[in-house]
This record gives sequence, structure tokens and C-alpha cells, in this order.
Amino acid sequence: MTQSDLDAALFFDAVPGAYALYRAFADAVAERWPDASCRVQKTQITFTNPRVFACVSLLRAKRKADLPTPWITVTLGLPYRLASPRVAAVEPRPGRWTTHIVVGNPDEIDRELLDWVAEAYVFAARKR
Repeated sequence: MTQSDLDAALFFDAVPGAYALYRAFADAVAERWPDASCRVQKTQITFTNPRVFACVSLLRAKRKADLPTPWITVTLGLPYRLASPRVAAVEPRPGRWTTHIVVGNPDEIDRELLDWVAEAYVFAARKR
């Protein structure tokens, strides 16, 4: 296990089972975007290309009573609002939507989610 893996495991220590969800997401990202890197920070784990295109955290993007156990929150920056019941989004600046997707099961790291990540990857790469 690398230092980054140990740091990620410690990051999710407060929510048993969340690390396994993170690992499934991180493995899917690494498989699809091998040039991406990730960095464990205090409040999130960021994926970069070299700009941030995805973050994983324990942000409560739903009411606590509606959160699955365990859960992770995948956050993406997109140029438009996603129309999906899976998504909570805000527009902090015109043309920039911060999009949160709560994941409670490895099956939710599906083609739809990874397609959204792909859009965020391209959007981040275009920023100057």
C-alpha cells in the first residue's frame, strides 16, 4: 500500500466502508484516465489533469437521514446543471456548476457517473 493509499484510508476512517467506495471510484478513474493524479487533502481527495476535475469527500450533499451507509460524495465542476435525481448542484459563477453526487454502493460508480466525470475532465482541461 502506497503512502497515498494509507492517507486515503485514514481520510475515510470516520465512515466505515467509505474507503472501499473510494477505492472503486479511484480505480475506475485510474483505468479511464491513467494520466490523472490524486492528492489527499484535509477535506477532500482531488483528482487532477493538472487542473482539478473531480473530488471525493464525506460532504453531506443530502440530508443526514437520506445518506446511505456508507457513502462518499463525488464533486465535479461542469459548464451546465445536470438534470438527474442523483445530483445536487449549485452555480457559484455563471457557466460553472459545482455538482455533488452521493455514492453509497459500488454499482453507482457506473457508466453515467463516469461519463459525467469525463465531461468534468474535459471542462477542467479547457480552463486557463
